[in-house]
Amino acid sequence: MTDLDPIALTMGEPAGIGGEITLKAWANRDGGPLPPFFTIDDPTRLKKIVRDLQWPIEVISITDPAETVNAFRLGLPVLPLKLPSQVKCGKPDLANATSVVNSIDKAVSFVTKGSASAIVTNPIHKNILYKNGFSHPGHTEYLAKLAGKKRSAMMLACPGLRTVPVTSHLSLSNAIRTLTTEDIIEKTNITVSSLKQDFGVEVPRIAIAALNPHGGENGRMGLEEYEIIQPAIDELKRQGVNVKGPAPADTLFHAEARESYDAVICMYHDQALIPLKTIDFVGGVNITMGLPFVRTSPDHGTAFEIAGLGVADETSLVSALRVAADIANRRLNKP
Repeated sequence: MTDLDPIALTMGEPAGIGGEITLKAWANRDGGPLPPFFTIDDPTRLKKIVRDLQWPIEVISITDPAETVNAFRLGLPVLPLKLPSQVKCGKPDLANATSVVNSIDKAVSFVTKGSASAIVTNPIHKNILYKNGFSHPGHTEYLAKLAGKKRSAMMLACPGLRTVPVTSHLSLSNAIRTLTTEDIIEKTNITVSSLKQDFGVEVPRIAIAALNPHGGENGRMGLEEYEIIQPAIDELKRQGVNVKGPAPADTLFHAEARESYDAVICMYHDQALIPLKTIDFVGGVNITMGLPFVRTSPDHGTAFEIAGLGVADETSLVSALRVAADIANRRLNKP
């Protein structure tokens, strides 16, 4: 990790738990290897969190990511980004929405210029951003736009399981309606490339989940397996991908089944997230595949109901920082 530039951590929704878990991650850095990181945030609001919770943490303003390593030994390095409105825990403010997006933009600028090795994003509150004109379903799609990529994919990962939803932030009815053979093929190919490049899996084994109960039961519970999913599997096999399925989702995630694949391609959001959060609720990591830079995120939301209490669990953020550093290091040292 010492060869890497620092990681850029975004502000996230300031009324949520992002500031608390950021401070906790730094405070617990001696609990295991943690790459140096700086956060793009308002030092005033972070210092207020420290005062309110009486935490013995220094907040150190920096002017350049290069200052991170030296500052990191003494306190949390913060590259200042002023918030127009005072933050009230649990109550997002439209006046601060532009700063939330600006934090993401600055992180992308740093990683693109080579002054940061990766981006880790704190959770955002999409509804408040939508009211401010944000038109993307989430981080994944917005980062793909900034990177000039038409397509990307979201992977959810924890020890022993990686899942990739083909459709993500859609209602279940819309997810089923919009599911296509082409999207399954594309998301699978992005996953295969990421497993090779970012995880060192030389010959990825991919499982494809069925959409319907019991895999459709020969068409009695739906035809999507025959009309949409199987054609994708056939084409992927023709391309040389080590793929199997469609496999009924209710038998795809137990311990023995997980040993037979490196990632599962799931048909909709909850099919991918429920098993992962059941196995590792606090430690799961969201990874954006298909970007020219590394981006990870904790696999949870803003948790407004506990914001300001100091009880938020930083485990997922710590995991996201470590995974980001591992991937960045593998890319840096790739022959």
